[in-house]
Amino acid sequence: MKEELLRFYNELNDSQRELLNNELNNIDFNFYKKLYEDSKKDEIITSDRISPLKYFSKSNMSTEEKNRYISIGEEIIKEGKVCAILLAGGMGSRLGFNGPKGTFELDTIPKKSLFEIMIDKLKDINKKYNVYLKIFIMTSKSNNDSTIEYFEEHNYFNYPKDKIMFFTQNELCILDEEGNLVLENKYTIKKESNGNGDIFKSFKDNSLNCYLDDIEWISVFGIDNIILDIIDPLFIGLSIYNNTLIASKSISKPITDKDWVFARVDNKPTIIKPTFLSDEMKNSSNYNQTNILSHLFNKNAFIKLEEVILPYHRVYRKNRFLDKHGNIINPDKPNSFKFEKLIFDAFYHFDDMTLLEVEKADEFSPIKDKESINEAIIAYNKKLAK
Repeated sequence: MKEELLRFYNELNDSQRELLNNELNNIDFNFYKKLYEDSKKDEIITSDRISPLKYFSKSNMSTEEKNRYISIGEEIIKEGKVCAILLAGGMGSRLGFNGPKGTFELDTIPKKSLFEIMIDKLKDINKKYNVYLKIFIMTSKSNNDSTIEYFEEHNYFNYPKDKIMFFTQNELCILDEEGNLVLENKYTIKKESNGNGDIFKSFKDNSLNCYLDDIEWISVFGIDNIILDIIDPLFIGLSIYNNTLIASKSISKPITDKDWVFARVDNKPTIIKPTFLSDEMKNSSNYNQTNILSHLFNKNAFIKLEEVILPYHRVYRKNRFLDKHGNIINPDKPNSFKFEKLIFDAFYHFDDMTLLEVEKADEFSPIKDKESINEAIIAYNKKLAK
């Protein structure tokens, strides 16, 4: 495996050789060999291990219940005991845009980037509760510098600069279809960010725990869902009332084989592939809650998860890399594997969680590709008009 990465070594200058040698010296090849072999094994969860995870429906709550939870959540927000973590490590390539996804500007009136829309939500919290909440933005090594530069160019969207902090998630090497590491160029090994489940370890690795001293709850969400209520007093209050340390929002929808669903496995909360469900389960309303990437963690739970080793999932993707002849491969179909940790694997390390079903029209219109942009803008404008 290592020898293949040295095939162009004689063509490199001294500084390029040093860069490549440093990378090779920091790679555990046995780790990647085991990762590749282990990923071939199909996970099997028999239906007898699966049971429903209780959920609360926002639309079915009485006014009295809503007011109770909102009151609890508002108290925590007013005291500045809530912070946000925005997952923004992706690039805008699927939107036809060359730059960090968060810098992509929508044709709203006025035009706003995804980052500005998210910061506006925190400014609205300040107007309502007279508190500037901290926000940590998880970037990737490929977009971190340009993301920070974008915020500086826009004066942090007039949000207090000291309340916005950036940290980069870790990376793993890409493997080809035979399980070999590949080169990005003749002296750099191809790597990609290792998934949103790396949030806990990356946060600690970037020495950010010291900023959580006055924090009790951490709201985690993605950059692309512009209509999500990112700091939701009802959601926070419900979690506190239920005495759970973790929580998620979900939506109800007919299940396809692509939609992972909330459930219990061995009586632990988690999210599973619907292929593990029996036909009877698939047709039951007990298993129709799907993930919208909106999670809430008590600080103690978050710090606990920094020490938990989450599993890696293999993903078959298109990746540009250097072939054995020194040519850049621009594939038109998947050609390699990346490995990702997923944030919802953390749920399994707790006995219970709060699951809140919200209406799709109110809180879920993610911008994943060009086709989803207009739909998201319409949903965003409707929400602003309320």
